[in-house]
Amino acid sequence: MKISGVDIRPGNIIEYEKGLWKATKIQHTQPGKGGAYMQVEMKNLIDGRKNNVRFRSAETVEKVRLDTRDFQFLYAEGEGLVFMDKESYEQVTLPRDLVGDAAAFLTDGMNVMLELYEERPISVALPDHVEAVIVEADAVVKGQTASSSYKPAILDNGVRVMVPPHIQSGTRIIVDVYAQEYVKKAE
Repeated sequence: MKISGVDIRPGNIIEYEKGLWKATKIQHTQPGKGGAYMQVEMKNLIDGRKNNVRFRSAETVEKVRLDTRDFQFLYAEGEGLVFMDKESYEQVTLPRDLVGDAAAFLTDGMNVMLELYEERPISVALPDHVEAVIVEADAVVKGQTASSSYKPAILDNGVRVMVPPHIQSGTRIIVDVYAQEYVKKAE
């Protein structure tokens, strides 16, 4: 489906220079002189390259529609991650860098969404929030105000996050997978 260059939104997958690119950031600019344009920061879904491109309103790009399928994470095998299609029970091994930093939050049996282009997996989407346990948290420093001070803590998967001072070791918390930030205390 063709769309105007100024209609690109973050998360859109577009075909550009014979590659598949995901728009990560956009900035609409209307200079005093000349026509408006959209500054788009894109990431190549195949090799991970990044690119900044200006699209004018007269330019069109091909918006790619991806198929999504439910998969389940089974286990890690070296630099590969093994997933199983929940409908056909077919297993597929994907490189760890396809998931990125969020791979640390994968747990056995976790349900994920794979995006496929012409039956080829190009991205893995984890749940936005997961529950994790604090295994190590710094002590509270007296005199710090609770509203602005956060302290470093290490989760059971080895990821380091900043948490409020009242959070202690052994506490279950909810973490934003992609921002790797504390959200709230688990109930």
